[in-house]
Amino acid sequence: MLDKEKVQEVLDKVRPSLQADGGDCEIVNIRDDNVVEVKLKGACGGCPMATLTLKAGIERVLKEEIPDVKEVVSV
Repeated sequence: MLDKEKVQEVLDKVRPSLQADGGDCEIVNIRDDNVVEVKLKGACGGCPMATLTLKAGIERVLKEEIPDVKEVVSV
């Protein structure tokens, strides 16, 4: 099981770039299969680039810092 505090620390590193565009994200759940569920908020919630932000931004950074992360999904 992934450490929620560690995941939050890594998310805090990418959060400023999301906030700069009027958005944000929060951890909803960390599943037993090491999939991190996040909720994109603000401008990110309805942005057509949200999937790219999620996969190329948030997921990439989380996997770099926490190799056990399998995937990041938006809920």
